[in-house]
Amino acid sequence: MNSTDLKITTASGEKASFSLEKIGRSLKKSGADEVSIRQILHTIESELYEGITTREVYNRAFELLKEKDSVLASRYKLKKAIYELGPTGYPFEKFVGALLAHTGYKVEVGKVVQGICVTHEVDVVAQKDKVKLFIECKFHSEQGRYCNVKIPLYIHSRFRDIENHYRAKHDPEEFFNEGWVVTNTRFTSDAVQYAKCIGLTLLGWDFPKGAGLKERIDHAGLYPITVSTLLSRREKEFLLSRDVVLCQDLVKDKFFLDHLGVSETRKKKILKEMRMLCTVQKKDE
Repeated sequence: MNSTDLKITTASGEKASFSLEKIGRSLKKSGADEVSIRQILHTIESELYEGITTREVYNRAFELLKEKDSVLASRYKLKKAIYELGPTGYPFEKFVGALLAHTGYKVEVGKVVQGICVTHEVDVVAQKDKVKLFIECKFHSEQGRYCNVKIPLYIHSRFRDIENHYRAKHDPEEFFNEGWVVTNTRFTSDAVQYAKCIGLTLLGWDFPKGAGLKERIDHAGLYPITVSTLLSRREKEFLLSRDVVLCQDLVKDKFFLDHLGVSETRKKKILKEMRMLCTVQKKDE
């Protein structure tokens, strides 16, 4: 079958044209070399069939890359790893806070703030110099979900309530400069248009172009523990419940592996993987 004529089923259930080039770009971003990329794409192309899903293609590419380099495979599975931060959304909030802290912001997660009508819990408050950001995180644990216009509408109304309270107090210390909405998925065109109109900053998986969540994660080299190919699902859930969200968190608090009863040999392998994920981006740069 000619791959250029093939229709693939996306996570949202829609049909789309298959693109080997898109898979190749993702593999390249993970750090895979050109020879490995060509070999993986050749294997995938030989196994295609009409109606294959994006998830099936992704899983196959991941396994083929894992056979060559488990750390690069971990980077390749970043998007799926972010979905695995659920279901509560709190680890995602902490993860977003860590990304901002990496760029010099002082961060508070889950801060209760007074509005003129009611109190609000702001997911992330980040401050650097005279800039203070109020950030709401909209986490989805399922692929194919979009943030529609109702999300920025709702969040804008909350931020206005907080803003009105601060204006009434005339308290510049408590005032915030920017309101953000951060999601691990994508925004609809109406959501983008509305946010632009009222001055709300949106940060999605690949939005804005070239500076989305994925690019920020890769640039910072701050990967969640859920990218690990060595930790089991149960172990990841245990660590997340103890606020161990980043690979660097586990390197620092490795005693949690003892709590899990991980053998010394396996612990060394896991920590080696964590350290490599913490440093791999620096090598790329």
